[in-house]
Amino acid sequence: MILGHAPKSVLAAVSDTLSMGQLFAGQTELEAQLAKKIVDIVPCAELIRFASSGTEAIQAAVRLARAYAERSKIIKFEGHYHGWTDNVFVSVNPPLDQAGDESKPNSVSQTLGQSISAVEDLITLPWNNLDVLTQLVRAKHAEVAGIIMEPMNCNTGAIFPEPGYLEGVRELCTKFGIVLIFDEVITGFRVALDGAQGLFNVTPDLAVFAKALAGGFPLAAVAGRRSIMDLLHTKSVMHGGTYNANVLAAAAGLATIEMLEADDCAAYADMNENGRLLMEGLSRLWSKYNVNFSVQGLGTVFHPLNLPTGKNKVKNYREFLQCDRTSLDGFYRKLQSAGTRVTARGTWFLSTAHKKEDIEETLEQVEWVLRG
Repeated sequence: MILGHAPKSVLAAVSDTLSMGQLFAGQTELEAQLAKKIVDIVPCAELIRFASSGTEAIQAAVRLARAYAERSKIIKFEGHYHGWTDNVFVSVNPPLDQAGDESKPNSVSQTLGQSISAVEDLITLPWNNLDVLTQLVRAKHAEVAGIIMEPMNCNTGAIFPEPGYLEGVRELCTKFGIVLIFDEVITGFRVALDGAQGLFNVTPDLAVFAKALAGGFPLAAVAGRRSIMDLLHTKSVMHGGTYNANVLAAAAGLATIEMLEADDCAAYADMNENGRLLMEGLSRLWSKYNVNFSVQGLGTVFHPLNLPTGKNKVKNYREFLQCDRTSLDGFYRKLQSAGTRVTARGTWFLSTAHKKEDIEETLEQVEWVLRG
């Protein structure tokens, strides 16, 4: 909810379309306007295809990668979430006793009823380890169609890529003809207007967006290089969806992006400043009450952690597992009772609706919890 709940400008834009119709079994002017705006903003975006959810758009990206590369294997990483479908809902939060060797993890299915055969073309690796990835790609590049990742691992601890990691992955993909897919369902239009690819200055071949894209309305997109995306246009790669880019969602997307880019992207400066104040306030209170919590991430999205002794950050899923989640869960339950709710996974998100008084009130509630 990048603009908070019920943002007036988005609701007004949607309301204005209600008398136009909602679905036309074809493209609309609003969809074209939104697509052009994304192309103008997002580095990798030469063509756009819309969907209704991040999970759906991920499936389109994976299918495109396989079709373009004419190979079958997809590499994903432990702790990264790419939707709930059988072929990618793998090793998101695997128990350590099932995960296997750290340098050669098992691909662990995550739900009852999941098709085992659906994950046969998936290779799971540790994130932020360029040596392990390089070794695998050199050995099996003839089988690998794509590499998919969260460019900043927001689903597991708000973990940054290590210096040079994204650049190294980009170089590998270019060298071996592998399609690089950034899952920007969370980071897109949140960490910066041009997403994590703009923030980290690394351009993927395809990227997937949702969540912040339409300010809470159901809209997603896959964007990327024309040579890959054209496979959808020629109908050699199937992608459908009755509600893709429906009038309401397209209007919401346009209004959301217009708000985010207004006044030279002032919304991001405000969110990051409020997020900084919140993170610094949390750290100050944890130090005051001798609580072994720390925080990592950005002002717009961050994650408190109870780090093991000797650690000052986590860089992948296995290190995230070493953190004491029990104490944080207890803190969150008490904090919710006090009036502040964060996500179940423990990630904190800022919106343009949060003001300094909200930060102050949150910190007062945190101190109330810490005092016991």
